[in-house]
Amino acid sequence: MSASESDALPSLDQAARHVAEALYMRMGRPNIQIVLWNGDVVGCADPIGRIHIRNRQTLLSLPLNPNLHFGDGYSRGDIEIDGDLIDTLTEIYRRLPKGADRTPWRRLTRQLVNPRRNSPDRARRNIHAHYDLGNDFYRLWLDREMVYTCAYFEDRDSTLEEAQLAKMHHVCRKLRLRPGEQVVEAGCGWGSLALHMARFYGVKVRAFNISHEQIEFARDRARREELDGQVEFIEDDYRNIQGKYDAFVSVGMLEHVGREHHRDLGDTIHRVLADHGRGLLHSVGRNRRESMRDWIEKRIFPGSYVPSLGEMTAILEPYDFSVIDVENLRLHYAMTLREWLRRFDAAGDQVRTMFDDEFVRAWRLYLGGCSAAFASGVVQLFQLLFTRPGVNELPLTRADLYLP
Repeated sequence: MSASESDALPSLDQAARHVAEALYMRMGRPNIQIVLWNGDVVGCADPIGRIHIRNRQTLLSLPLNPNLHFGDGYSRGDIEIDGDLIDTLTEIYRRLPKGADRTPWRRLTRQLVNPRRNSPDRARRNIHAHYDLGNDFYRLWLDREMVYTCAYFEDRDSTLEEAQLAKMHHVCRKLRLRPGEQVVEAGCGWGSLALHMARFYGVKVRAFNISHEQIEFARDRARREELDGQVEFIEDDYRNIQGKYDAFVSVGMLEHVGREHHRDLGDTIHRVLADHGRGLLHSVGRNRRESMRDWIEKRIFPGSYVPSLGEMTAILEPYDFSVIDVENLRLHYAMTLREWLRRFDAAGDQVRTMFDDEFVRAWRLYLGGCSAAFASGVVQLFQLLFTRPGVNELPLTRADLYLP
């Protein structure tokens, strides 16, 4: 190595430290440390966790698009977190300055990510990319009912199985389902809620989904449980729902509709809900309108968009629906995701055999990062109950929702 090359190394290390310090300040000086490949440390003295950046290239990519390149770097193993993943990310989210993600550069990089829109054909491809990874994969870490949405913990000591069952009852009680009623579900997953409504509340259900693997699983389960006479699983887009129904329910689908197609969903609800009908939308949400995080949209949920509460109500306003009740279950989703991550980690070797190490790391970050986002209040989980205007056959209080 020449003398000039030797002299350049301290300068490069000093420049790297300056970049790390700038990133730390940009994050709002959270109670963490950033540890570089050369041993340099930036951050507080007694950290909740340490972020190890293994090479210069990864560090220099972070200022360009922190969210996307942090996710990719973690997935590759070029970034590692020493300490509890969820607690470390929660601390970062809590300290992140307001408006840190709303800059001209952020708007430019958002255009470069090129979100995948949800036309009927594109929506099917977007859903296939996430939900058709294989039923055996999801069975490793979901509950017995295969419910892939926020659970409802009536007690902090509840098991995931108990909490998912409680969530389905909570939804049904809000809708005040009665035997013999006709219910339509948009986005039914593996069919757990549709079968639950039929089994415990005596309704007839038509459940729509565009994931082929999920629909086949749900149909087989309905036959085995002798509920196929009450529940019909239909592999089709929500925009093609026909008929009239006493209740409309959608749990965890709105995030996949996309903002530019919110009017399509509103049109569908208006077309199919009877004059006396009730409806429920259950969706991840935000306190205000904001773009999706690049890494989640690009690597985990293509075509997704998380609406604000105002955007959710705007779906209903053109049709004069009355919002009856809004509940925020974000802490329940933080707990759900933490338990999913625990189970995912326990099945890590099996998942690695199915896919590879990069997939395992990406999904750890997805599950842990989402739990942290809910715990810190960055995102919410809204259940919004609505009716046609003038529907008065409703309880005067919410007490019936909590009956044993």
